[in-house]
Amino acid sequence: MQESTGGRATVGVGLCSVGDSCFLSEQSVGFKPKLESDLAHDYGGNRTGKPNSANGFSRGHVRWDAQRATLVRSNGQFVVCRNFNGTRQILMQIHVLFFGVLKDLVGRSSESLDLPEDAQVRDVLAYYARQVPKLGPMLPALAFSVNQEYSTAERVLAAGDELALLPPVSGGAPAGPRRGEVRIVHDPIPTSAVVAALKRPEDGAAVIFEGIVRDNSRGRRTLYLDYEAYEPMALQQMKGLVEQARERFEVAGVSILHRLGRLEIGETSVLVAVASAHRAAAFEACRWIIDTLKKTVPIWKKEYFEDGAVWADGEPFPEEIQQPDGTIGPKPASK
Repeated sequence: MQESTGGRATVGVGLCSVGDSCFLSEQSVGFKPKLESDLAHDYGGNRTGKPNSANGFSRGHVRWDAQRATLVRSNGQFVVCRNFNGTRQILMQIHVLFFGVLKDLVGRSSESLDLPEDAQVRDVLAYYARQVPKLGPMLPALAFSVNQEYSTAERVLAAGDELALLPPVSGGAPAGPRRGEVRIVHDPIPTSAVVAALKRPEDGAAVIFEGIVRDNSRGRRTLYLDYEAYEPMALQQMKGLVEQARERFEVAGVSILHRLGRLEIGETSVLVAVASAHRAAAFEACRWIIDTLKKTVPIWKKEYFEDGAVWADGEPFPEEIQQPDGTIGPKPASK
C-alpha cells in the first residue's frame, strides 16, 4: 500500500494511545497534517462523514479506539492521529532505506513514512513486519541505523530522520605518521598502485588481502556478483575500522577499498592492505579488519547463477550492534 511521490513511495503510520482517535481521510494535503475541521469536510466544503459514537466517522473516515492502531496513507489518503479534544497533532515524516534482500521483499529501496512525533524505531519494525510478512522472521537478525549511526529499537525518531534497515552484511597509539586510503569504488581496484603508495622504507612487512569473485557458490556455477552498499555509512564504518586497527595493532599504513556494482569472475571485490615495521602486527591487523568489515560494514552481494539469483547469507551482527532488545522477535536468526 503506497503512493508514488516524486519517485518515492510514501506511507503513513498512526500510532494512538488509549483515548485517542485516528482518522483516515479521503483527501490528501501533501505532508501537512489535517485539522479536525479538515477531517469533517473535503476541500470543496462538502461534509464527507458524520461522527458516530460507535463506529467513528462514516464513509470517508474511520475512527480507531485501540491501544495502538496502525493506519496507512494510500492513494491520496492521509493518516492523522489526534486526541478527542483536537489538541494533539502528531505526524512527522522520516525516510526509510532498504538494502539487500530487504529491498527485494519490500519492493523498493526507500520510502517516506509519516509517524507520530514520539514514534520509536521499534514501531517502524512492527509496521513492516505486518505489511511484509516474509520480513517478520528476519527481524531478529537485522541491525538498523538512524542518520548513518547504528541504533537501538528504543531510539525515538525525529522529523527528517533517515532510518536504514540493514540485513546481515555479506559477509596503544599508532606508530609513525598515518597513511593509507579508504574508498568505495565502482571501477576495478588497482591493487599494485594502492600497495605501492602505502609502503615506506621503515616498513618491514606489508600484508595484502584481496577478496576475489569465484566461479562457484552453493554447489552452483556463478556467473557474476552484484554488490550494493549503504554508501555514506559504509564509508564511515570503513574509516572507523582503519582508526581502530591503527590504535589496536600499532600499525601506521592501512588502506581499504571496496568495489560496488557488477563484478565478473576473477575480479577483486575488496582490498585490505596493511604495512608495518613487523609482520605479526600487519597479519593480525589485516585479518581483524576483513573479519570485522564482513560483520559490520553495510555492504551486500547478490550472486547470479544460470538458473536464478540470491542474496548471499550474511554473518550475524556483533552483540554491540544487535543489542539484546535491539530488534523485535523471539530469538536470533539461524545462519
